[in-house]
Formats: sequence, C-alpha cells, structure tokens
Amino acid sequence: MTDREFHSRYLSLAEALYGVAFYILENEADAEDAVQELYLKLWKNRDALDGIRSPKAYAMTLLRNLCLDRIRQARKLSVTEVPESLGGSFDPEAAMDDRERLEKVLAAVKSLPDRQREILVMRTVEGLSYDEIAQRTGMSYLSLRVLLSRSRQTLRKQL
Repeated sequence: MTDREFHSRYLSLAEALYGVAFYILENEADAEDAVQELYLKLWKNRDALDGIRSPKAYAMTLLRNLCLDRIRQARKLSVTEVPESLGGSFDPEAAMDDRERLEKVLAAVKSLPDRQREILVMRTVEGLSYDEIAQRTGMSYLSLRVLLSRSRQTLRKQL
C-alpha cells in the first residue's frame, strides 16, 4: 500500500476513530493515545492492508480492541479497589500474611536472571502481548515463551 492510499483510506477516518475512542475511554488524552497506537499498528502492517475490503470497519474493530486492552490494563494496575468480600472489616493477621507473601514473591522475582525478570514483568505486570515484547526485546516468540516458562517454574519452586 502506498502512502497516498494509506492516507486516503485510513487517515481520513481520524475524527470518527477519535470519537469512538473517546466514547469508550471517556478521556481525551487516552483516546488520542489509542488512535495514535492504532495508526502505528496500521502503518507497520500497511503491506498487509491491501486485502481489507472495509478499511473503516477494520480500523474500528482494531481501535475497539486497543481501547478494551487499555481498560483491562488500567484495572490490573488499580490498587485502590477494595474487594467486596472484605465487607469493610480489616483483619490485621490476614494483612500481615498478605504482606509477608508479597515480600516473598517480590524477593523471588528479584532473584530471577535479568532477562527472565524483564520478560515476566512485561507480560504479567504491563500486560504486553508476545508480539509487543518481541518488538521491544528483539527476541523470537519461541525464546520469549521459553524464558517466561522458566521464570514461572523458578517462582513456583521458590514459593
């Protein structure tokens, strides 16, 4: 796909895409970021876009998925939510057990080799896909899977 074709098929959709992203994310900055991320993905894969019959539907679907991924990731990172099962009561012993368990997990993660720890954090904490991790690290999909598996096995043994 040429630059001109990409511009006419996809860049012309910017306002509509932003509107959808804003509707889903309810935040201007997040909506702009999501649209920008969409355009980066589309541009990187522009050679494969020639077979797309409905560029607008394709772009909207990708954008919706990106927005939903952002919402899921934000929920994972949200520490302020209190589980309903607590019912407003605080159990100091349970809190102490949780803290000790957390410290043990953090120590085990810190003891991992650098590359394994890096990939484990990208996958579980940042919620990145294998493709995104491969782009960041330059490693193959299979190598990532092996390192992630090894890091998880090590953690299971230590915990």
